[in-house]
Amino acid sequence: MNRQATVEKMKQMRLGGMSALYHRSITENILSDYTADEFIALLIDTEWEERQNNKIKNLTRGAGFKLSVSSKDIDYGTKRNLDKNMFERLLSLLFLKQHENIIITGATGVGKSHLAQVLGHVSCQYKNRVLYYNSSVLMDKIRLAKLEGSYMKLIKNIQRCDLLIIDDFGLQPFDTISRQAFMEIIEDRHQRVSTIITSQVPVSGWHDLIGEATIADAILDRLVHSSHRIELEGESLRKNKKLIG
Repeated sequence: MNRQATVEKMKQMRLGGMSALYHRSITENILSDYTADEFIALLIDTEWEERQNNKIKNLTRGAGFKLSVSSKDIDYGTKRNLDKNMFERLLSLLFLKQHENIIITGATGVGKSHLAQVLGHVSCQYKNRVLYYNSSVLMDKIRLAKLEGSYMKLIKNIQRCDLLIIDDFGLQPFDTISRQAFMEIIEDRHQRVSTIITSQVPVSGWHDLIGEATIADAILDRLVHSSHRIELEGESLRKNKKLIG
C-alpha cells in the first residue's frame, strides 16, 4: 500500500485533519500503538474537530468584528454598573435560544462595544452566525445597496444571522431610507432571532432619534420590550488605562 498516495488522496478530498494525522502516523510510526478500530476512530475524531474549529474561525471572520476579545477580558472590577451575575447569564447564550435582545447604553469609552463583541465571539464559538455593524456603516451600506439594486440581498443576509450587533446606534441621524430599513430589520427579527444594540444615547431618547412617531413606536415596541438592559456608568476605561500607564 502506498501510504503517501493515501495522504495525497485525503488532501484532495479536503480531509485536512485526517491527512495530517495519517502523515504523522507514518513519519512517527505510531500505528502500532492503536488497533485498526481505534485508529479509524482517531482519524474521524481529528477530522471532525478540525472542521468544527474551521467553522468557528469562518464564522468569527465573517462576523466582521472590530475587536478580537474573550470573556476572560471582561473588567468586572471597575465600578461601571456592570452586574457580573447578569452578564455571566448572558454569556450562557440563553437569550439567543429565547430570541431576546440586549441593549447596552452608556457614555463613550465605558466598554459597550467590548461587551457586545464578547457576546458575539462567544456566539460564534457555539456556531451561531453573527453579524457586527457599526450603525453608521450599516446605514451607509443600506443607502448604497438601494442605489445598486442589492438592497434585498443585504436585508436577507442580515435576516439569516442568529445574532445581529449594531454598535454606536444613534450617532448618525435617521433619514427616510435608513428609518424604513431599520424598521424592516427589527420587524423581521422580532421573536425569531436576537439583536444587540449599543448606544451613547439613553433608550428614553431613541424615539426622537428615530423620528416619525409611528415608525419609532413600532421599532421600540419590538426591540425594547424584549431586551435585557445594561446601563453602564462611570468614566472612560480608556482614560483610566491611560492614567495607569
